[in-house]
Amino acid sequence: MRNPLPRVAAIHDLSGFGRCSLTVVIPVLSTMGLEVCPLPTAVLSAHTDIPGFQILDLTPQIPAFVKHWRELGLKFDGIYSGFLGSAEQAAMVSDFIDVFSGPDCLVVVDPVMADFGKLYASMTQEMVGEMRKLSAKAHVVTPNITEAAFMLDRPVPARLSEGEVKEWLAALADLGPTMPVITSLPLSSRPELSSVAAHNREDGRFWLAGRPLVPYQYHGTGDMFSSVLTGSILQGDSLPVALDRSCQFVATAIRTTFGYSGLGHNEILLERALPSLMAPPNSEGYDLLP
Repeated sequence: MRNPLPRVAAIHDLSGFGRCSLTVVIPVLSTMGLEVCPLPTAVLSAHTDIPGFQILDLTPQIPAFVKHWRELGLKFDGIYSGFLGSAEQAAMVSDFIDVFSGPDCLVVVDPVMADFGKLYASMTQEMVGEMRKLSAKAHVVTPNITEAAFMLDRPVPARLSEGEVKEWLAALADLGPTMPVITSLPLSSRPELSSVAAHNREDGRFWLAGRPLVPYQYHGTGDMFSSVLTGSILQGDSLPVALDRSCQFVATAIRTTFGYSGLGHNEILLERALPSLMAPPNSEGYDLLP
C-alpha cells in the first residue's frame, strides 16, 4: 500500500534542551502532515550555545541504522539534512542520498556551519568543501548569507543589491542545486526587512520575500525556515509560496516570543506558532526579482 503521508528522512542532531534541529524539524513537518523518520547524527543535552552541554556522537551507529532501513525497504519522498559534525558524517549523508533518493524524492541540504560572518567553532574549511559536495546532490539548499559566502569562497557582504543577490543565487545554482535559497540577506534596498531570496534554475526566475526585522536573535529560526520550506514544497507549493510561508512562520514565532520577557537562553516559543501552519498559503508576501 502506498504511504498516505509524504515520508521525510531527517538527518540532524537532537538537543534535549533548546528548540533546534530535530526538536524543530519533527513538530514542524508533522504539523504539516508529513511522516518524519529522524536519523540522529548526535544527541546533546542542550544546543551548543549553552555552556556545559554534553554530546554523544552517533557517527559509529549511523551505518547500522541505514542498513536496517534498507532491509525494511523504506522509500522516501524527501531527504533533509542539517547540522553535521564531521566530514565523515557528510560522506555518510552523501551515500544516503545515493541509496534512498529516487526520481521523485526531494533532497534538501541546510549547510549549517556559520553565521554572523564566521564559521562555527566546530567547523573547518574541510567541512566547507564537504558541504559544497553535498549541495551538488541537492534540489534545495538553504544557506544563510555567511554560509553562502563560504560556499562561494567570497567575503561576507555588508550589503547586497538585488542584482548582486541574483548573481549570488546563480553562482550557488552552478554548484548543482536546482533551487538555491539564501536567508538573512542584508539587502541594501530593504534594510528594514529580514529578507530571503531564491532561484529556480529550471525556469530561470528569482524570488524575494521578507518580513519586518525584530531587534532580537533567537535560536532555531534557521531550522524552522528550512523545515517549513521542505514541508511546503512536498505539499505541492510553488517555490515562491513555499518561501513566503517559511518567512511568515518564522515571523509569527519571533513576534509571539518577543512580547515575553525572562525566557532565557534565547528560547523561541515554537509551539505557540505551530497552529499557523494549518492556515491556507498566503501568496501576497513575495516578489519576482526582475
